[in-house]
Amino acid sequence: MTRARLDKLFTILIAGVLAGLVLAVAALPAALVFGIGFSALAAPYSELPNTLRTPPTAQRSNLYANDGTTLITSFYQEDRVDVPLAEVAPVMRQAIIAAEDTRFHEHSGVDLRGVVRAFTVNQGAGETRQGASTLTMQYVRNVLSNDPRLSERQRAAATELSTARKIQEMRYALTLERELTKDEILARYLNIAYFGAGAYGVAAASRRYFSKPPAELTLAEAALLAGLVRSPHTDDPINGDADAALARRAHVLDRLVDSGQVPAEAADRARAEQLKLRPSQTPNDCTAVPAEHNDWAFFCDWFTRWWNAQSAFGATVDERQLTLRRGGFSIVSSLDPAVQRATTEQVRRIYPVDDRRAAPTAVVQPGTGRVLAMAVNRNYAVAANPRGQKNHPNTVNQLVAGGGAIQGYQAGSTFKVFTMLAALESGLPLSTEFDAPERIVTDYAASGAASCDGYWCPRNATDSMDGQHTMWTAFGESVNTYFAWLTERVGADRVVEMAERLGIVFRAGDDAQLARHGAREWGPFTLGVSATTPLDLAGAYAAVAAEGMWCAPLPVVSIADAAGRPMAAARPDCRQAVDVDVARAAADAARCAVGDQSMYRECDGGTAEGLRQQVGRPVAGKTGSSDGYATETVVAFTPQLAVASIAANPDDPRDAVGQRVQGQLVEAVGEVLAFALRDEPVRDFVPPSESTAFRFTGARAGN
Repeated sequence: MTRARLDKLFTILIAGVLAGLVLAVAALPAALVFGIGFSALAAPYSELPNTLRTPPTAQRSNLYANDGTTLITSFYQEDRVDVPLAEVAPVMRQAIIAAEDTRFHEHSGVDLRGVVRAFTVNQGAGETRQGASTLTMQYVRNVLSNDPRLSERQRAAATELSTARKIQEMRYALTLERELTKDEILARYLNIAYFGAGAYGVAAASRRYFSKPPAELTLAEAALLAGLVRSPHTDDPINGDADAALARRAHVLDRLVDSGQVPAEAADRARAEQLKLRPSQTPNDCTAVPAEHNDWAFFCDWFTRWWNAQSAFGATVDERQLTLRRGGFSIVSSLDPAVQRATTEQVRRIYPVDDRRAAPTAVVQPGTGRVLAMAVNRNYAVAANPRGQKNHPNTVNQLVAGGGAIQGYQAGSTFKVFTMLAALESGLPLSTEFDAPERIVTDYAASGAASCDGYWCPRNATDSMDGQHTMWTAFGESVNTYFAWLTERVGADRVVEMAERLGIVFRAGDDAQLARHGAREWGPFTLGVSATTPLDLAGAYAAVAAEGMWCAPLPVVSIADAAGRPMAAARPDCRQAVDVDVARAAADAARCAVGDQSMYRECDGGTAEGLRQQVGRPVAGKTGSSDGYATETVVAFTPQLAVASIAANPDDPRDAVGQRVQGQLVEAVGEVLAFALRDEPVRDFVPPSESTAFRFTGARAGN
């Protein structure tokens, strides 16, 4: 129902009160006009609802890139962001007062003379020509009717058409005027009023209709916006009646002239202006990320999943989403647009967007867990795909971080790092030797092709790997039989536990069951048979880069609430998951795999030997191939950055990507590292102690 209709009904209600009085309206004392004593109007401030003291107006939350200014998207139920009065053009302040309450600066919240005048004029005309509510009363009604903590019934009661409700509204208005300045009330009103077209508050309205901040509004634009408040649903010039909007603009201009705030000549020029709209729509949610940056939406999607898991924002997922969409947060994400662009370019060179195979890739900062980029060769969209193409080229499934329908992908030999860490933690040194055969028969029960008389018996990828190895050379060359033997020495359950400690999540039901109840017999785990994601894997290797400090993957740099207060949820969540020297030793061995050299000169070949030269600085990492080259994985890291990429068919794990793609992954990961670190100082890894490198010791402290 429009406010004009409410005002008309209110004057009728007041007329009912006045009809019983014997004196002329103009001569009646103010208290008798309302049938109550003035003291009843002057309610003490303590009786004000808390919503009027601190109005819980819904405000949109904005998600920015890591520069703090590039908008990724917004989240809102109502498109609104509060602004101080100083950021609203003076002509806009004048226009809203002229349109809604010309005596705003003269009354104390209730304009008794205005009520009597409105009643007299409207009764004589037989229609509503003047309203009875002051701007302060309108503010009270807006707050009470929009309180998100009220039920629909309570909101309806706050605006019911009754004399009692109207009197209460007046009492609140009078009290507010004693507690707040006129400028404070005006600012609150401008930030809560609805201007049509989904825009709540003057800042959103200014952007919605004219694509500019409210400080830059012209006289004609301000008059148009001020005129919309009376009937925003019908006069909205974008979706409703543009002629009505122009008529209201002219009315506001007349009021500005009558009140002496605007010269008649200026009003005439504004009245003659054609309607010059420059509408823009505030993006809402991840599907509204700008089309030219569609690849950011996968990061945005993961951010919302992260937010939904934070108890600081509510007890349930629904409460946390409501907090996000109404709380007015300014969120600076960890997304680096330049690194994201470079990562996306590399991923799409491996597979185009419409390829059935994908190369999801994550870039993580060691020591904080902040995620700089998440890329995959897909469109983030809910649009339908061609028949038979479940996840390409369009998908909103979380292919990089997992969750929902995505359990992950086998990452092959990259999981050997967990066996090496568990062995080092148990007291075995990097120099631990084993004469690795072409095939080894273990004590782990197994069936199928990898079984020898009921026991797991893996073999090496090539005969050239057979022979004497240490952790350095076995990790560098990816010797399966060495790590099968090492798993037996350490215990498969300790390897699984190490992976979980470093953030590997078992999303597949079978994997979770084995991890919980069969970890002691899960020998093949060391060869990466469990499903994982690039984000989990990058986070795990980032912990090695950070000398054992594992940090939960984090999508934000800072979060400030609507009042500008920082939120603790944005802080890195880190713990020392692995002994520092153990992590240094693992990093030292991981240098062998990518063509770098360990601090003790113990490397002798690797599976991605060109990576060190490509990156041009100390680097470590690992490659991995699942059985039959169904998936290929590459992880690389420096002390400052970790990158993980997995090539797979998300819809059909039996659709092997083939061994050839591993070289492309290595090159892509190297390009991302080189680009992302282009302005960063060269940092070397800290060498492990000689004890961890060469001596058998007792168990080293873990987490």
